[in-house]
Amino acid sequence: MRAPRLLRGFNFLYFALLAMFIPFLPVYLGEQGLNPAQIGFIIGTGGFVTLIAQPLWGMISDKTKTIRKVLLVLLLGSAVFGYLLYDSTSYVQLILFAMLLYFFLMPIDPLTESLNFRVAEASGISYGSIRTYGALGYGVTALLTGYVMTYYGAHSLALLFTGISVISFIVSWIMPDAPVTGNPVTLSSLKIFLSNKETLLFLVLVFISSVPARMNDTFLGVYIRELGGSSELVGQAWFLAAGSEIIVFALSFWWLRKGKELIIISFSGAFYFIRFFLSAWITDPHLLVYLQILQLLTFPVFYSAAIQYLYRIVPEEWRATGQTVLALLFFGVSGILASYAGGALYEAFGGKILYLSVSAMSFLGMMFGFILHRIYGRNNSKSDRI
Repeated sequence: MRAPRLLRGFNFLYFALLAMFIPFLPVYLGEQGLNPAQIGFIIGTGGFVTLIAQPLWGMISDKTKTIRKVLLVLLLGSAVFGYLLYDSTSYVQLILFAMLLYFFLMPIDPLTESLNFRVAEASGISYGSIRTYGALGYGVTALLTGYVMTYYGAHSLALLFTGISVISFIVSWIMPDAPVTGNPVTLSSLKIFLSNKETLLFLVLVFISSVPARMNDTFLGVYIRELGGSSELVGQAWFLAAGSEIIVFALSFWWLRKGKELIIISFSGAFYFIRFFLSAWITDPHLLVYLQILQLLTFPVFYSAAIQYLYRIVPEEWRATGQTVLALLFFGVSGILASYAGGALYEAFGGKILYLSVSAMSFLGMMFGFILHRIYGRNNSKSDRI
């Protein structure tokens, strides 16, 4: 059971890095004097970099038949460019180092999720029992980062990010390797993968649902600051959000039922709608922080059900491709639209209109999920699928 223990530790550390990057990069950029449109531009362009980097590093991992060695390279790059990013103040440097950090940090996610599923299956344990530690790392570090920024200044994140990257590198170094068995994502493989109507409609559902979630990820910290909250409050918001995920992931073996994934996704869409609609009308930053407890019924429910549904509707040999496409869609394509459009919308109309817009899109995702459940929800066999 050495592999699951080390992988749990790695999940904690990697998602700690994500906690300093995804929610706090916009806050850090804001403290360097950038406006919402400039912040949206940097994060949206980072989405394009992610779109290229994730399949590129996935193919390198497939070619070299190793995940661990690829993780070591990615963590080393993340440590260097994370330090440079959080030590920079000029707009040009912020763009350059943010893009390089996107290139090295974000491709770790699909590799880690693939490891989580494969080690869980091989060890006879649930995916949630490993992924829970990622949520724990995200929540604890988000809380810590908020206090560090408040008491030691924004540039103190440079040392914190680098320190956790180095520890992640050491853990990855001693982790058992897991040779890659999946095929790399190529244009021809994507064409075959996307030729199935159910798969294509499911990915459309993921896109519709993930854009508002990514807009919230990008601009929640900025919105809290606009309402008069501190970096401390931003950390508390993400601590509540990520902390609430722990019990959901840990109990996924109990609530995540095969054949019910689409209705579960629609359920999470309903709570996304409620969460974002209420966010638009809240004027007290502390109340906005407390509202993040609704993460309990949104992201972990949505993402766990989406991965299980994807794994259920595609043959085993296409799971690696499906995992990469799902990650690209959730963190890349949707992030691009969320950042560019969200930044422009925020700059022109403010946070209230932004959150009303994302609540409407969440409602659309909920309805689309119900429609797909009516069409495909009762069909549990794989015989007529890809």
